[in-house]
Amino acid sequence: MKRILGLVLLAGSFMLSAQTNSELVKHYEAYYKQMKAQGDVQGIINGITHLNLLAPSQARKDTLAYLYMSEGKYMQALNTIGIEKSATDSNIAIEVKAVSLKAVKQPKLAIELFNEMFKRTPNALIAYELAELNLQIQEFAEAEKHVNYGLANSKDAMKKAFYESQTPYEVSLKAAFMYLNALVIYNKDKKTNIDAAVDVLDAALKTAPNFNLTQLTKTELLRQKQALQTQEKK
Repeated sequence: MKRILGLVLLAGSFMLSAQTNSELVKHYEAYYKQMKAQGDVQGIINGITHLNLLAPSQARKDTLAYLYMSEGKYMQALNTIGIEKSATDSNIAIEVKAVSLKAVKQPKLAIELFNEMFKRTPNALIAYELAELNLQIQEFAEAEKHVNYGLANSKDAMKKAFYESQTPYEVSLKAAFMYLNALVIYNKDKKTNIDAAVDVLDAALKTAPNFNLTQLTKTELLRQKQALQTQEKK
C-alpha cells in the first residue's frame, strides 16, 4: 500500500511539474511577444533566454545569438552559439559566427565561416568581407580572387558604409572594391607598385568623391613614394 501511494505521489509531482513548465512557457511567450511590441531588445533577449531554458530549440538559440550580435555583444553571441563550423548550421548561425569572429579579431576563423556563407549564397557583399579579411592575414592571392568577383558582380544600388571619420558615410560597393584592389596591387610590391595603386585610388575617388579612406590612403602612398625617392637620391 505504501509503495502504491508513493508511486501515485511521484506521478502527481511529474504532472504538476509538467503543468508548471507549460504555464511558464506560456508566460514567457507572452512576455517575449510584448517585448517585441515595445521594441525592448534586452527584454526580447531575456524572454528568449527563459524560453530556451524551458523548451530548448536550436532555432531559439540561433535567434538569441543573432540578437546579441545585432547589439554588438559579440562574445555573448559566440558563447551562445559556439564558433565551430557545422554543415547542419542554419544560415543565421553561420552569419552570427562569421560576423562575431571578425568583430573579436579572429580573422582566420572568420574566413572559414564567411567562406561557408559564400558557398551557400555567393554575393558581392560576402566577397568584400572575404577580400578584406584575407588582406588582413596577407593572403593576397585569395584577396585578389574575391576583389575580382566583387568588381564583376557589384550592382549600382549596393553600398558599403565606412566609419573611420567622425561622420560615417557610404560609398558604392564597387568603389569599395576598387579601394581593396589598390591595396592588393600595392602589397604585391610596396616599392614599384605605388603609382599603379594610386591610379586605382584616383579612379575610386572619381566614382565616390566622398571616399575619405581612399583619400587618406592615397596621401600615405604618395608620402611613401616621396620618402623612397629621397632615399634613392642619397
